[in-house]
Amino acid sequence: MKSSYREEDVILLLKDITGLVEPQPAMERERLIQSGKHYCEMLPVEYVPTERYMEIYREALFHYAPPVARAIERLADKVIAAKGKNVVLVSLARAGIPIGILLKRCIRRKYGIDPGHYAVSIIRGRGIDRNAMNFLLEHYRPQDLLFVDGWIGKGAISEELKKAVAAFDGVSAQIAVAADPANVTDLCGTHEDILIPSSCLNSTVCGLISRTFLRDDIIGEKDYHGAVYYGDLSHADLSYEFIEAIEAASGGDWPEEPEAAPGKGLDEVRTIAARFQISDINLIKPGIGETTRVLLRRVPFKILIDERYRDDPSLAHVRRLAEEKAVPVEQYPLVHYKTCGIIRKLADI
Repeated sequence: MKSSYREEDVILLLKDITGLVEPQPAMERERLIQSGKHYCEMLPVEYVPTERYMEIYREALFHYAPPVARAIERLADKVIAAKGKNVVLVSLARAGIPIGILLKRCIRRKYGIDPGHYAVSIIRGRGIDRNAMNFLLEHYRPQDLLFVDGWIGKGAISEELKKAVAAFDGVSAQIAVAADPANVTDLCGTHEDILIPSSCLNSTVCGLISRTFLRDDIIGEKDYHGAVYYGDLSHADLSYEFIEAIEAASGGDWPEEPEAAPGKGLDEVRTIAARFQISDINLIKPGIGETTRVLLRRVPFKILIDERYRDDPSLAHVRRLAEEKAVPVEQYPLVHYKTCGIIRKLADI
């Protein structure tokens, strides 16, 4: 699979389906998803940021590179302590890829170890790419594989991993993330709901590749899951600018990691569902990263922001996107998260 990343940083175990799938507008895609069509059988039209939004992204990258760098360094220490020098990083495409690259580089810098790094697809309700896993298990010991993602929202992918890896003896469902506000894993850089600036953009900060795709007419039995390469966006590619900005902020004298909020994020999501009478918790996307995805790729109903963070600079891009798309923003008391996105129900569209 082609991308704008260098092979020494990551190898993508994906099938290039460029030109084979017509992206669909958010409203049409939302109708189809809520009518029962799986999201992995379609690709969204990627949001083209306004110049004002890009200014906010650049400000976010400047201000939040240090806490992300701190999270990556903490995570690198935890990964080596847990997995040892033979660890092989397996990033979940696509949000996990930039975090995996940063983690690989940090481990090399701090420990003199250059771990293998691959990207594979996992899809909620469809599982992990079995062909990609079989490839990895032909080349590495199962106990050395470690899954990597950007952040944990409510833990849906973590649950998907647990089910998926049961078919592969010796492979752990443990996942390493930069941020885990849901309090799902100890293998995280922080339990705070921090802004990871790569969540603010789509392919232009993820090696110019789409989210992953799986449909029988295009993905054969022996194929990897698919993705599109957006070569026409090469002039706007910020993938390495992001990585280099985080690396430039590394090496500080960091304070102690704050304690996680009590309880699980999933319980808070269920409380939100009850409050807004939402029967499907998949329509609730908590945390900065997931809220951003709702605004970029879905049809939002409402954005919740905890009143403590109503003027927080880390949510400037959320407020800007909500304003551009005329999405209401409501102050709401949150425990594990700074913000939460709610997707509009089909009946309301």
